[in-house]
Amino acid sequence: MNARPVPLEVHDLTVSYRYKPVLWNVDFSLPEGSVTAIVGPNGAGKSTLLKSIMGLLPLASGEVRVYGEPFKKKRSLIAYVPQRGEVDWDFPIDVFDVVLMGRFGRLPLFKRPRPRDREVALEALEKVGMSEFRDRQISQLSGGQQQRVFIARALAQEASLYLMDEPFAGVDAATETAIVSLFKELKQAGKTVVCVHHDLNTVPQYFDHVVLLNLQLIGAGPVSTLFTAENLHRTYGGRLGLLSEVSEKLRKIEVERRSA
Repeated sequence: MNARPVPLEVHDLTVSYRYKPVLWNVDFSLPEGSVTAIVGPNGAGKSTLLKSIMGLLPLASGEVRVYGEPFKKKRSLIAYVPQRGEVDWDFPIDVFDVVLMGRFGRLPLFKRPRPRDREVALEALEKVGMSEFRDRQISQLSGGQQQRVFIARALAQEASLYLMDEPFAGVDAATETAIVSLFKELKQAGKTVVCVHHDLNTVPQYFDHVVLLNLQLIGAGPVSTLFTAENLHRTYGGRLGLLSEVSEKLRKIEVERRSA
């Protein structure tokens, strides 16, 4: 019996802007049911990697496979949460309609949303704690609330692979807690989550896998083995001001792991 293909494989991926490589020879795969952080310094190509996986940027070379197939063949299995700065928050649309947009990929051509689609959208809003805001204009929400709505839209897609570009950026503590709870729920359901993430201190708490990136792949694998001070030095070099703090936290985690 053949094993089920892994959710995401990136093979020898190279991306160029005006003939200048911004990512090169990136190669990794992620297991099903993993929650992965893509981390690296500013300008390392983290968002570029995510957009390349989504097919939003052309590849100079390499390929991306989703459950063993090219991205275009598995598009319905993928949900994407962009950076908040990429969204026109002044567009006149209410919260419920934003989330309902997550169901459009499942609708027959020119068909209106069905009762089941509305039910799924409402359930997604409830999961992110935004049900009471369903009729609110998206522009009237706080940054954290807007982020929750776009995550709800991704949940409404009922995808298998979730790609998120800095979902914790600029959110309040309550929203951050809600997002982490969703990660756990998705993991328990066998879903796979991949996030661009910038807070190294929370990587061991929020994620079980990590992709270390600085224009090329430094390493990819379980947080428990790959997220070390040595690998962070290789990724960030001298630009990591918080390395000593992170290293101390990693040391404590390792001590706790060995004594468990």
